Amino acid sequence: MNVILLEKIGRLGDIGDTASVKAGYARNFLFPHGKAIPATKANLAQFEERKTDLLAAHNEKVAVSQARAAKVNGANLTIEVNASDEGKLFGSVGTREIADALNAQAGSDVSKSEVLMPHGVIRELGVTELTIDLGHDVVAQITANVVRLQSAAEVSADGSIIEELDQSEYGAAEESSEGSDNDSSEEVVHDDT
Repeated sequence: MNVILLEKIGRLGDIGDTASVKAGYARNFLFPHGKAIPATKANLAQFEERKTDLLAAHNEKVAVSQARAAKVNGANLTIEVNASDEGKLFGSVGTREIADALNAQAGSDVSKSEVLMPHGVIRELGVTELTIDLGHDVVAQITANVVRLQSAAEVSADGSIIEELDQSEYGAAEESSEGSDNDSSEEVVHDDT
């Protein structure tokens, strides 16, 4: 099926180009989202009348995407997660966690569908380079540093280290208190035989 593109679409072409697509793709995606119209003589004439308006609207959308990219491009995220001593995560870091951390840090409005993770979710500690696809061929590059979450017993709210109670001292104190209770209730019997 031949269609006239009303927006620039990836590999299909620019605004005004005629592209040949499968009928299901046109009926289910391009037509309902207003991205294309059927390539007929009447539609082609109508498109030529609207071409300047469509180009102006497209350029406005590109400017919005570029402004969003400027806000997040080059961001360095630090994401704390629970991990084993070997550096394997208990779970994973996916697009939702990346988008939430980016929005919190940069004050942006990136959705999880805009975060591209070509190698899948992150399952190990370390630094990963990621791409954010903001639409209209505008992308931003960010860095995600996945680090081990420090437990509350190790670090207080102000960042100072809290000394942990030594388990051996705690256990010895507990045993001595239990031993004193047992000594008073038991009778000692001596056999003189």
